[in-house]
Amino acid sequence: MTSTLLYHHLLLSVILLLHAPLCPAAAGGSWSVLLPSIGISAMHMQLLPNDRVVMYDRTDFGISNISLPNGKCRPNSTDCSAHSVEYDVGSNTIRPLMVLTNVWCSSGTLMPDGSLVQTGGWADGYRRVRIYKSCATCDWQEISNGLNQQRWYATNHLLPDGRQIIIGGRQAFNYEFYPKMSATENSPSFPFLVQTNDPNVENNLYPFVFLYPDGNLFVFANNRAILFNYSKNQVVKTYPTMPGGQPRNYPSTGSAVLLPLRMKEGVAESVEVLVCGGAPKGAFANANNGRFDGALDTCGRIRISDPNPQWVMETMPLARVMGDMLLLPNGHVLIINGASAGVAGWELGRNPVLSPVTYRPDNQIGSRFEVQNPSTKPRVYHSTAVLLRDGRVLVGGSNPHDKYVFTNVLYPTELSLEAFSPSYLDPSSSSSRPRILSPKTKTKIRYGKRIAVTFTVPGPVDLNSVSVTIVSPSFNTHSLSMNQRLLVLDSANSTKALGRSTYRVGVTAPASGNFAPAGHYLLYVVHKEIPSSGIWVRMQR
Repeated sequence: MTSTLLYHHLLLSVILLLHAPLCPAAAGGSWSVLLPSIGISAMHMQLLPNDRVVMYDRTDFGISNISLPNGKCRPNSTDCSAHSVEYDVGSNTIRPLMVLTNVWCSSGTLMPDGSLVQTGGWADGYRRVRIYKSCATCDWQEISNGLNQQRWYATNHLLPDGRQIIIGGRQAFNYEFYPKMSATENSPSFPFLVQTNDPNVENNLYPFVFLYPDGNLFVFANNRAILFNYSKNQVVKTYPTMPGGQPRNYPSTGSAVLLPLRMKEGVAESVEVLVCGGAPKGAFANANNGRFDGALDTCGRIRISDPNPQWVMETMPLARVMGDMLLLPNGHVLIINGASAGVAGWELGRNPVLSPVTYRPDNQIGSRFEVQNPSTKPRVYHSTAVLLRDGRVLVGGSNPHDKYVFTNVLYPTELSLEAFSPSYLDPSSSSSRPRILSPKTKTKIRYGKRIAVTFTVPGPVDLNSVSVTIVSPSFNTHSLSMNQRLLVLDSANSTKALGRSTYRVGVTAPASGNFAPAGHYLLYVVHKEIPSSGIWVRMQR
């Protein structure tokens, strides 16, 4: 290498180091590439109760890298490539699916019967409802005018009555339900979405929505939140604005979770929400002018069950915009994907954050965050992540371009699929890892009933460090995992040894659909913060 080439090589290395976010020493976790290409860029993801994952991007990205089967093409189109696929976790294989209209920046919910009902999108997809019920030869079915309003960047949530509510979207300051109770069902106005809309920026798309145990909805948009009675179209409570007043929703995209609900004698001990990351005021306009502001490094945590709730602010080890927050089976929160500068939007993010961070809600403040080992693949705008039954996290997507672009750009379109394995999957934890013997997968559970869970653990067991959790499979897109919730079921310290390495714990199912709407959940036994592989159970009304 000549001295001139060596100089330029060193200079490039220095520039890359200067632009990479400073990363504290990593604690754990590991990465693996599952498939180098799934043919599309996974902009939306949903785990199904047969351990398959539906993914899709948009129909106007151009020709994807996977063809529709049997020479099929979309109607009225010369595009014969797929823009949706179904990933089989067990076989690590992909099957192409055909969406008929544009699903870009849409939303969805896994319904109680196990079908994915997906709503909205762009252009010809604005008012579409699409249904996918998984089988070896199944494909998307579409309802042309299933929605009253155009829904683009909306948020969906499964309700205790088995329907889903669809809230907001671009220039849609209202909400509606699906399925409809009647053909004349209207879309009530939702002034909170008008109040939180920043002119020419928005900062309130894909609002964070969580079902509160009294049946109302916690809705966070921009920098503040309300408790909302959707049946009466009434604001029940207005929470304080988050300190600092910085925006947390699209395009200043942060993320949020409802922290684990710890059940005791039929009620949740407390109800808390955690909102992390985002971009500062003005970042969207600056990014559009080529100036990329540093992402927010703060989280706000609020106990919404308190009589006088107040935000408590915490600082993340890594600033992050466009990150995803996932609930892990042991109740920890994983913060993954995203960038450390800019905002969401075409070409508007910079400096990928390659290292995930875990957050331990029960630790003392100041000792809750822990940086994990990094990936090598930037996952910026339009990246996704979902929890799998075995405790791994499936990671895909990343396309900050309005077409598939693979060369001569900072962050090429990413078609690969990775898995992040949290440290609880390390081989060193195998002696403490439970394995569920009963109930069997697909067991039906009724509200308020007692469930006996039998499990084995190879090594020594601390009977006081055993818990049973259920996790809802969420619909993930744009840094929001819709319908995500985790319950720690009430065991009343009932764990007992049955014999050599075999144990039983009795737990009580949630009291009603206000705590866990009817549908499919992953059930885990957790021992010393190390979860078993999950089993599918179905909550029934």
